[in-house]
Amino acid sequence: MNHKHIYDVIVIGAGSVGVPTAWALADQGVRTLVLDRFASPGQGSNKAAIGGIRATHSDPAKIRLGQRSLAIASTWADRYGHDIEWTTGGYAFVAYGEREEKTLKTLLDVQKQYELNIDWLTAGELLDVVPSLNPEQLIGGTFSPQDGYCSTLRFSHAVHDVAEQHGATFRFNEPVLSIDLQQDAIRGVTTSQGSYMAPVVINAAGPWAKEIGALVGIDHPVMPDSHEAGITEPVARFLGPMLVDTCPAPGSANYYFYQLATGQIVFCITPRPNLWGDDRRETSTFLPMVSRRMIHLVPRLQYIRVRRTWRGLYPMTPDGSPLVGWSQEIDGYLMAIGMCGQGFMLGPGLGELVARMVTESNLSPEDQEVLEILSPYRTFASQEALQ
Repeated sequence: MNHKHIYDVIVIGAGSVGVPTAWALADQGVRTLVLDRFASPGQGSNKAAIGGIRATHSDPAKIRLGQRSLAIASTWADRYGHDIEWTTGGYAFVAYGEREEKTLKTLLDVQKQYELNIDWLTAGELLDVVPSLNPEQLIGGTFSPQDGYCSTLRFSHAVHDVAEQHGATFRFNEPVLSIDLQQDAIRGVTTSQGSYMAPVVINAAGPWAKEIGALVGIDHPVMPDSHEAGITEPVARFLGPMLVDTCPAPGSANYYFYQLATGQIVFCITPRPNLWGDDRRETSTFLPMVSRRMIHLVPRLQYIRVRRTWRGLYPMTPDGSPLVGWSQEIDGYLMAIGMCGQGFMLGPGLGELVARMVTESNLSPEDQEVLEILSPYRTFASQEALQ
């Protein structure tokens, strides 16, 4: 085989996890090949994400990964010069009912343990931060001013460009057909275009992780769940933080939205029950459902026109948390899958962690904690409170 087809690591998937992983690996001098079925970086679920990055989770593993992702995204322009439209606008979780108030205040105890900059604000204090909120029956909410958001495609392409500059190779329009094994150990992969050798394969295939796992005989508990989002026309800026309403309603569990630096409002809703499958066609039910909820929360939104909607796939696990770790059955097979719709915000931090795993760098106690929590071999017991 041509020596150009021999690598240290092959990453399957050039999305929210695969691209940052390639960047982190190449930065350490690891010969890295990334294979993707689409035509360019971030064309799967990444481009359907709306761009929020926060550390204010309820799960310690996600908190640590989110903290690192924030550090990477918020300093990217200074470090590499790319404008990814980063805005440190914060996240505000609102409470109009006792259930939401109790949940958010309880989670503060966990979040404070990890020194997150987040506090409970009374209704009056929250209205100072977001004057456009509907004040009727508003109890208050939590606000984390250091969280933020950016352009998903700008960030994805920026990380891809730096990864290539550091030596990573990307091959697009090249789906993986088989993973080649020798005595239960990774030997390489075969695609529609050829074969490549490497002792390590990283599954970062997002909603398609299950079919990649099947190539090595592993049944990953990852199922795609369709979520719909939309964007409005640009208007003068009036919203600072990402707004999240976790109150359930008929057809939905929660919804969230924010204003881009360029003026558009981007919004998404979490459907209940789940919409399992890979159907990414827009629906007629989404916009009436989400607009009613958004206008109730911020009445002035009723005057803004929606430009388009789209659907993306959340790769869901039974407990709503990722699966990260080495396979116990196949030597050299590493899983970084099941991001449950949070791949964009966890990807940069996770990419660095995966690179440390591959290079056998000294994993810190914090790394070990994250890997224990996200182990693919854990018992799926409960759902994270802030998905």
